[in-house]
Amino acid sequence: MTRHIDYGNLMHRAMRSLIQNVLTDVQKDGLPGEHHFFVTFDTMHPDVELADWLSDRYPDEMTIVIQHWFENLNVTDEGFAITLNFGENPELMYIPYDAIKTFVDPSVEFGLRLETEPSDDDEDAEEEAAQEAPMEEMAEDDVPQQQQADVVSLDQFRK
Repeated sequence: MTRHIDYGNLMHRAMRSLIQNVLTDVQKDGLPGEHHFFVTFDTMHPDVELADWLSDRYPDEMTIVIQHWFENLNVTDEGFAITLNFGENPELMYIPYDAIKTFVDPSVEFGLRLETEPSDDDEDAEEEAAQEAPMEEMAEDDVPQQQQADVVSLDQFRK
């Protein structure tokens, strides 16, 4: 048996912990300033809990926005529960950290992409790799269209 440092799994755990810490602060103090989050998650994950009509509408993955209206944010070591408003219809959902694919805070151009690394080896099949991805490298559908903006250079106005 060859021993090695499992950097992928260590990074994945560190990023889960980062998400947990951020959400714990929001649970305690609310969202500061312009911060808000886009969280994309696997709706097929066995521990995800959401209304049947939402899982029917989003059979593979779903992106939620935590910004203006949310209630009952409850952060645990394994995931978080939150009530969000869908067209005047509040829905409680539970999202385990293992189901999260991306976590983005566009107000500060911060984004994490958590990916599962495919492997044929049974021992490695349970290990997950995670990587930090700059927002510009994320797929366009990871960020809803209304949040994308044009970048304007101000160099022409400098003296």
